[in-house]
Amino acid sequence: MTTLTAPASDSRADFINAAAQLLGSKGFSQDPEDLDGWLTDWRGQYSGRAFGLASPASTQEVAALLKLCASHRIAIVPQGGNSGMAGGATPDDSGNALLLSLRRMNAIRSLDCDAGQAVCEAGVILQTFHEAAEAKGLRFPLTLGGKGSATIGGLISTNAGGTQVLRHGTMRSQVLGVEAVLADGSIFDALTVLKKDNRGFDLKQLMIGSEGTLGIVTAATLRLLPAPTARATAWVGLASITDARTLLQRVDRALGDTLEGFEVVPAHCLDSVLDHLPDARSPLGERHEWNALIECVATEGDDAALRDRLQNALATAAEEGLLADAVLATSESQAEELWTLRDSISAGERARGPAMQHDISVPVERMPEFILEASPQIEEEWPGTTVAAFGHLGDGNVHFHVLAPDGATPGKWERSEGKAISAKVYDLVTQWGGSISAEHGIGQMKVDELGRLGDPVALSMMRAVKDALDPLGILNPGKLVPSPEMSKGD
Repeated sequence: MTTLTAPASDSRADFINAAAQLLGSKGFSQDPEDLDGWLTDWRGQYSGRAFGLASPASTQEVAALLKLCASHRIAIVPQGGNSGMAGGATPDDSGNALLLSLRRMNAIRSLDCDAGQAVCEAGVILQTFHEAAEAKGLRFPLTLGGKGSATIGGLISTNAGGTQVLRHGTMRSQVLGVEAVLADGSIFDALTVLKKDNRGFDLKQLMIGSEGTLGIVTAATLRLLPAPTARATAWVGLASITDARTLLQRVDRALGDTLEGFEVVPAHCLDSVLDHLPDARSPLGERHEWNALIECVATEGDDAALRDRLQNALATAAEEGLLADAVLATSESQAEELWTLRDSISAGERARGPAMQHDISVPVERMPEFILEASPQIEEEWPGTTVAAFGHLGDGNVHFHVLAPDGATPGKWERSEGKAISAKVYDLVTQWGGSISAEHGIGQMKVDELGRLGDPVALSMMRAVKDALDPLGILNPGKLVPSPEMSKGD
């Protein structure tokens, strides 16, 4: 795999002059104030340096810029909303990279109600796209807590998940076509949607989840669904994670055509949110070891009818002893209040102190067993830590956070005990046949661990694709694709 070397100073000076002429004052800057906010990831875990910020306004400008970068061997770090969770959009500290922002490319080129499709540029904010679809009586079926800053390009490059994967799948399932610029400046145009197309590899899939290492996604054709006419949301108190899994199966059988979200929240996580949000209150009268947030959505009928179906399913489960208490939202505002509790878990835990955050998955049916076995192993090996596993139980994906002991020094703890804890968690996940990254990507955070634990054949295939599409190694170097030295058995 190609290792990129820094360009000679005169070559960089020539590049800067050419890039400034190509993109103009709005499209190219070396002003430290313009770069400052984009050199650190939003969680503050990764910081780097860059010699410039490029903000092209069109696919053609991206293509011309990448051709220029290739000729001068300039490393490119593409960035959307800078809301990633694995340091994938943050440059290293060498100062040799160019930040490539696609935030100026924020047009919704078309929105076809009859076809249920829209063509969006990479810089479109997710929430903006939601609002545009809703104005046409349609819906984009992917959402997450960072929807106010996450961009379509970033969501595609990380194959984002969110809270609706249970029914609709990840971003990969929403992308019908892709436009991308390759490392040599050529434009890969696969925006046109065909139901059947057998002309070889489905090349657009290479771009989805590739974290900007194979090409720069500039636009995509996305699927849209009819806007829902009914919504039912419930918060349920449970005695165990095993009961939560059983309840998920029962609700799925009763409302499987409408079940869209099933999020689990342990008591510790809810406590952190209630401490963090001054106006928040517990949905239930008593404290429960586990909670579930259930969301059902339908495109026929009304709220009352769907709420009755969910209430009946929960009543039956209560009779069987699966749940201790439950409350159903009776309005949109109440439903949003319940989701605010779920979406505020990371912020609430961050306010409590350092933590190692792991976005992992195991086979869906084994997740309760994994949590019950892995949590005490970690807490016993590192006394004083607390494991908080929450999230998308129906997808086999939870956020397995390990909170530091009281008094731990932020920064120091993560680099010492925290690093060892993460290695142990990833070892356990691999032993259980799972993935060390369910929805947040690999970035720079997990690239060493992927090299250590990944299948050698799969890693060799990834490197072969990277070398073929980016032979100079200029696209997001050091992210996602482990070098051969990192890999076991290579």
